[in-house]
Amino acid sequence: MAGITLRSPAFSDHDLLPQRLSRPGGNVSPPLQWDDVPDGTEELVLLCEDPDAGGTPFLHWLVTGIDPASGGFGEGEVPASGREWPNDFGTVGWGGPQPPVGDEPHRYFFRLYAVPEPPRLPSRPRAGDVHRAVQGHELASGHLVGRFAR
Repeated sequence: MAGITLRSPAFSDHDLLPQRLSRPGGNVSPPLQWDDVPDGTEELVLLCEDPDAGGTPFLHWLVTGIDPASGGFGEGEVPASGREWPNDFGTVGWGGPQPPVGDEPHRYFFRLYAVPEPPRLPSRPRAGDVHRAVQGHELASGHLVGRFAR
């Protein structure tokens, strides 16, 4: 499977996320940019999850319907033509990092999937639902990891 190059001007892969992106620090969604979206992509699906939250990965952001030709979006923006879904905080849109005080830095995986058709998702999807919906259907994917601690 081909790879999408996913990056952010706000942080480098495996670096600490800026405070303003955290839930208590401003809750501003990060800017993201990408390249290498393959032909045949109908939409992009963006997922941000924290696998270090204990139990099932915590869903921080889910956006579907992203225009494959968009190439990215700015800080605090919603991707072009994207539909934001509820996060595990119970709000729609970006829910920034808020790990327990004193925890080692949690990892926040930003995953971008190129799909040939919209994924079938329940009305309140969890991170696992998204993975199952795109598994075996994605044309390409890319990921970027940020870390955050309080």
